[in-house]
Amino acid sequence: MTTKPKARKFRIRRTASSASKGTSPVASGEADMTAAPGEDAAVGQSEQTAVPSATAPGTSLEVEDIRKEGLTGRQLRMARRMAHKHGLAPTSDFDAVRLLRAKGIDPFQRTHIVELVSSAVGGDSAKESVQLPQTLPSERINLPSTDISPAERRAQDIRSIQQDIASRRRRKLLLLLSRLAAFVFLPTLIAGYYFFAIATPMYTTKSEFLILTADGAGSSAGGLGGLLPSQFATGQDSIATQSYLQSKDAMLRLDNDLGFRDHFSQESIDALQRLDPEATNEAAYKVYKKYVKLGYDPTEGVIRMELSTADPEISRLFSEQLIEYAEERVDQLSQEKRFDAVKTAQESLDEAKNERRAAQRRLVELQEGTILDPEGEIANIRNLIGNVEIQLQEKQLALNTQLNNSRPNQARVEALRTEVEVLQAELDKQNARLNRATEDNSSLASQASEIQMAQADLATSDLVLQSALETKRQSEIEANKQVRYLTVAVKPVASQDPSYPRSFENTLVAFLIFTGIYLLLSLTASVLREQVSS
Repeated sequence: MTTKPKARKFRIRRTASSASKGTSPVASGEADMTAAPGEDAAVGQSEQTAVPSATAPGTSLEVEDIRKEGLTGRQLRMARRMAHKHGLAPTSDFDAVRLLRAKGIDPFQRTHIVELVSSAVGGDSAKESVQLPQTLPSERINLPSTDISPAERRAQDIRSIQQDIASRRRRKLLLLLSRLAAFVFLPTLIAGYYFFAIATPMYTTKSEFLILTADGAGSSAGGLGGLLPSQFATGQDSIATQSYLQSKDAMLRLDNDLGFRDHFSQESIDALQRLDPEATNEAAYKVYKKYVKLGYDPTEGVIRMELSTADPEISRLFSEQLIEYAEERVDQLSQEKRFDAVKTAQESLDEAKNERRAAQRRLVELQEGTILDPEGEIANIRNLIGNVEIQLQEKQLALNTQLNNSRPNQARVEALRTEVEVLQAELDKQNARLNRATEDNSSLASQASEIQMAQADLATSDLVLQSALETKRQSEIEANKQVRYLTVAVKPVASQDPSYPRSFENTLVAFLIFTGIYLLLSLTASVLREQVSS
């Protein structure tokens, strides 16, 4: 590193006494080119133009003093060029410095262009205003150079660039923090204040229930249906029940029964969660969907319900009422199909009964007007006649026995006589039938065929009736398979501690949301700025 040399500054003063004695300004050691107001102009002019020779006795002393100043080579070369410019003839670089100082010119002072012009125009008056360097103490001869080495200049430039980069980074960091504070931290703080201090606490009641099939329905089902688990068999019913509980119909029923809108319109609820008393059904339904949450697990077949209100007891009542609605809906899901199947089977059974009754009535009518089997009829009549004759003989023997007694029992005798008469009349009747059947044996062939056809129709009606009975029984079994039972696995119990709002979690979510929005807007602005600048 090159240091600027410390040069001794001289101050030359010229007085009238020195001029009259003819002493040199350099020999006196001090010179002043500014003439006093009372001095003569001619004396001043002779003093300025008087330049001592290099061989004068004091010249060697001045040169030695100049050498001790420690001037650099660059300064010496500058002094020689300036000496030649002013028309001087120095013998060395140090002599050029001496001659320039003797003429009142500082070779190391940069003159402004205005001063050069004014000095050219003013002549001697400009020369009188030249200020020569002053002397310095001898202990401060070696001064550092004013010139800076390229390495140090490069280091200063790098340092300046680093400082500029650091200042820009600090400025950009402050701008980033201000934007984050405005768009992220402040909204998050407002959201956190709402969740921690303003939001009304909500009490949650949780319950679980599932839908089961009728007992024995899965075991009696054949084919692939018997291999399916019960949760898959009732999956559609569970989904339908869940959809109903989340519908507007369930909300309106709950409002009519327990006053859902009145509860959420209370003044104790904060403004953001409160429902306007004059709100429409759509607005109330939004609040209903917000605070009534249902989920269905298809692997277990369980419906989970979570209901939140500002009062824990009201939350329990609402949950129980919704479970009752679900149970009614489950019964209605299979009721129509069950009734339709049973109704169809009952109609088929009634029709089969009517057909059988008609076939039986026709057979009876045919049987009443003719003999089904003449030979058989004759044989039956003969058997009957034989039986009647045997009974008649027994009664007659008993009557004769009673009459042979010396004192017969008159009541017994009268009874036996009556029985004998009845049996005799029956015997006569059967004999008459036997005679008539024998005479009409030829005309009964056609009537027998009709009777056989009537019997065949009756047998067919019996089969149809039996099939109808089986169909009805099967339809009732199938209808019982469709019956669903709602079983409450976890009953609703009133909560003691509020479940909502979850202040810390909600504040963290708000912070993440605002951060995401800020990043999205920043990226969009950066892309647009790049597109515009390109």
